[in-house]
Amino acid sequence: MQKFSDLSISLLVLDAIKKLKLIKPTPIQKISIPLALEGNDILGTAQTGTGKTYAFGIPLINHLTLDKDSYAIILTPTRELALQVSSALKDLTSMKNIIDTAVIIGGDSIQKQLKQLKKARLVVGTPGRIHDHIRRKSLKLSKFNFLVLDETDRMLDMGFVDEIKSIIEKLPSHQTLLFSATLPKKISDIAKNFMTNPQRVNVGEENTPLTNIKQEIKNVNQKEKFEYLKLELLEINGSVVLFVKTKRSADKIAIKLRKDKFNAEAIHGDLRQSKREKVILKFRKNRFQILVATDVAARGLDIPHIEHVINYDIPQNPEDYIHRIGRTARAGAKGRALTFLTDGDKKNWNAIGKLINPNAPAPKSKLDSRRKKSKKSYRKFKKKYFKKK
Repeated sequence: MQKFSDLSISLLVLDAIKKLKLIKPTPIQKISIPLALEGNDILGTAQTGTGKTYAFGIPLINHLTLDKDSYAIILTPTRELALQVSSALKDLTSMKNIIDTAVIIGGDSIQKQLKQLKKARLVVGTPGRIHDHIRRKSLKLSKFNFLVLDETDRMLDMGFVDEIKSIIEKLPSHQTLLFSATLPKKISDIAKNFMTNPQRVNVGEENTPLTNIKQEIKNVNQKEKFEYLKLELLEINGSVVLFVKTKRSADKIAIKLRKDKFNAEAIHGDLRQSKREKVILKFRKNRFQILVATDVAARGLDIPHIEHVINYDIPQNPEDYIHRIGRTARAGAKGRALTFLTDGDKKNWNAIGKLINPNAPAPKSKLDSRRKKSKKSYRKFKKKYFKKK
């Protein structure tokens, strides 16, 4: 398949693809879509930003379009990704091809979800909330014959393995498309026990961040970290996702940045769903520059204009580093990932280096050799911007 027009799919779906101005498929789409259209189960590995949503979305929407008695379910790790996937798949339909969809996520109205589920042929949601509806018997899986597991490694990291297995066990005979950035043993076990002769699709080296991302590190003193951050932000143009360790830190740093005239907002798990959606929409529309986030935003945040990722706090889980920096360099663009390292971060940084390349030391940055220069710049910056009143 060289072009989407080469596919043997519904004219309604093909027309939607044309309206989206999708012409040349990405590598993961080029391999996965024909296999999925043939009815194969797929075990796919690809990094973020490679077009995975349409890799499973096009076969899924085509399946529902051609068979009006078919139903499909998509499991995602986070509420944001569920909303994002639902929106992307809606773009693959038209007025002549409306597929009723239910988005089943935490923080949303149960009554609204119950109403959607009464007529939905496509259900998109998080494992916990979907499992809850199954227990309530408001979601019955007897007609569902198409399953997508998106960002499966993250769902397992978040402790959803039992819910996922329980959901799969309740499904009748079905086709499964499983996608993940990494392939830990738990995923291999799911593939072995719940999939039928899955076709292995691997685009790019597993655990390797996108080559379009320039990775840098900056060694800093913990007490000076915030001032170094502001020095860095003064030199940055373009949208930034700033990752921190805790919900409290996200709010605190966003407030401090705004006090110093930086345009920043925070997002984390304690925000109401409506507030989180509002923040993401504003960021998507370039209403502010800096999104301060916990790892709740590390997966599934697909905003093409993100140019920089800054790891203010190093992730505790090495895999999360890959997913964090994957927020930039989407769809072939270039991006930059900067990580602040304190003396206490060396162990975690070495673990990240081993994950990225087991045969090489943790990546080093040119910024290391400029540390003295950076300190000198910081002193000038502090003198200019932080005069005592």
